[in-house]
Amino acid sequence: MAEISVGACSWTDPALVASGWYPAGKRDAEGRLRHYATRFPVVEVDSTYYALPSTRNSGLWVQRTPPGFTFDVKAFSLLTGHPTRTAALPADLRRGGGTWARPDDALRKEVWERFSGALEPLREGGRLGTLLFQFPPSLAPGARAEEVIGECAARTAGWPVAVEFRHPGWWQEERRTLTAELLARYGMTAVAVDTVQGLPASVPPVAVVTAPELAVVRFHGRNPAWGSSGPGSKEEKYRHAYTEAELAPWVPRVREMASRAASVHVLFNNCCADASVRAAETMLRMLGGGGGGGGSEGGDGTRTRTEGAGPGLSCVGASRDGEGGIRQTASPVRRAGG
Repeated sequence: MAEISVGACSWTDPALVASGWYPAGKRDAEGRLRHYATRFPVVEVDSTYYALPSTRNSGLWVQRTPPGFTFDVKAFSLLTGHPTRTAALPADLRRGGGTWARPDDALRKEVWERFSGALEPLREGGRLGTLLFQFPPSLAPGARAEEVIGECAARTAGWPVAVEFRHPGWWQEERRTLTAELLARYGMTAVAVDTVQGLPASVPPVAVVTAPELAVVRFHGRNPAWGSSGPGSKEEKYRHAYTEAELAPWVPRVREMASRAASVHVLFNNCCADASVRAAETMLRMLGGGGGGGGSEGGDGTRTRTEGAGPGLSCVGASRDGEGGIRQTASPVRRAGG
């Protein structure tokens, strides 16, 4: 039976914490995660994009969540070709000075070993869903980009990996079959995305399944600031409150993905007070998951997981600090190296 898990891309986002979604007495680090895990079965860890994770935190995440709860963990920026500040690296890896790190193969290898090593408690504890490699808009389709994906597959062999492309060319109609074949060759999950359309940076909402174990959908909101890069653009880029009309086209897409993959993760990355968890609750209801805990089975044989749904505040004047959260999943995914 295919399983659909719906959640948010962070449980520690300052805007969410300030929204009042967490009840009194459950607003410390432990209380927030324990409470979140009573409402949703999956979450994304975003803080690992900005700094390497620690074995200690991974162990605490396992302790504070029930069996079956899953985290999807975002790859550290240096591993995906994003600019990485030297200060974000461990002190012994800060070579050559300067504001920005200048990675070579040796540095990438060492960073990957530390990144993956810190996540072993999650994997051993059955909490790891997938590692999310979000590649920057600068990675345009082409021979060199395909080499980058192959190198990533070789480096991460034995780990579940999902890939999100931010360059829209990967999923344009004339290219999408080749992109799907590339990811399928390495056993990587293609991440489907929902963003505002009609901008040069808009990624087409293509929902394909490239790995039988897992499919992933990330909802980034429909803000017209999606393609901007100026000061404050991060806060604006993800500020959006989804309506049922905007989510409705995704219901059959998610169900179709669930007919081809053992599990589907649906994650909301829209930032604005408690907008992400409210959108997740709405999607759960539309998929037939209700809000009563456990889950419900659809007529198509899929099962929507939910641990309930709570009230929240409206989306007014909130901001975010870069999604800072933690996400992972517990599916026993394994893949061969490329």
